[in-house]
Amino acid sequence: MFSDGYSSHKRILTGRYKVLSAILTVKDLSISFGSNHVLKSINFELGENEVLGVIGPNGAGKTVMLNILTGILKPTGGTMIFDGKDIASEGVTERCRGGIGRTFQVPRPFEQMTVFENIMVGGVFGAGMSEAQAKEKALKVAKIIKLDDKLDLFAGKLGLLDRKRLEIGRALATEPKILLLDEVGGGLTESEVGLIINLVKEIKREGVSVIWIEHIIRTMLEGTDRVMLLADGVDVITGKPLDVMNSKEVKRVYMGGGDDE
Repeated sequence: MFSDGYSSHKRILTGRYKVLSAILTVKDLSISFGSNHVLKSINFELGENEVLGVIGPNGAGKTVMLNILTGILKPTGGTMIFDGKDIASEGVTERCRGGIGRTFQVPRPFEQMTVFENIMVGGVFGAGMSEAQAKEKALKVAKIIKLDDKLDLFAGKLGLLDRKRLEIGRALATEPKILLLDEVGGGLTESEVGLIINLVKEIKREGVSVIWIEHIIRTMLEGTDRVMLLADGVDVITGKPLDVMNSKEVKRVYMGGGDDE
């Protein structure tokens, strides 16, 4: 693991990719639970229509970071500027209706409701739509997530892949400008992971920026524009996916390698 002083050595691999217009800017984000400093100083920008991948070992604070961005947790320090506005004082509902949607690691659909009704929940309660608006949105979202042929199926009957799709669909129904994905590829087969990658690309084509936490290397290499490594409470390295994956920092975090290169 990194020492507490490692943050002074963090670097950015710019490559040929540069954030031209940031929809989200995070500076010096930190949070502590008693004496446990989970996030010490997180700094990054998310560009408009960009997919930013986030990797790091278990306990690095990846999900905690998403919980802060959505308002579930209050940070100890730092700033979050979303769409030109400081969102520190906003609650969960305000942030959701302002354009920050998210999924959770374990999909928990309303099993006694249909796929169509589950997606509508995102529109009505997440975005504050009327029932008519939510129905129209649900039909559009169902096509994007490839569940338009299962609209009348009870969510409890869905397999894992379709539950993951539905989880993404409920978030999309809130009409997010930023979609936060928390390990949506976990537990899926190789071919199913490929379908999720294609879905994220489709979401990007719809004009939504994405922050994607994942442990599956393929998703980061094929489905993101940049990758950020979190470890020891800091953003250790950010850059093009292949550059980050081949970096000495990633080697050190995951395999305990040194600086002998």
